[in-house]
Amino acid sequence: MPKIKSHRAARKRMRLTASGKVKKGSAFTSHLLSNRSQKRKRKLRRGGILSAVETKRVKQLITGQ
Repeated sequence: MPKIKSHRAARKRMRLTASGKVKKGSAFTSHLLSNRSQKRKRKLRRGGILSAVETKRVKQLITGQ
């Protein structure tokens, strides 16, 4: 059996924390920012943690297992 490769796109966008949770960045931060309020842009700077349901699926993509 060949080795299972990790999903490189998912790997670049998300990372695992030491406790095993999955950290992600916010979407909608790349362009057309003049339409958004300062408050919204500040909140988009912060990343987030994926929910437990998505974590299992994404861990498989990231680690390739």
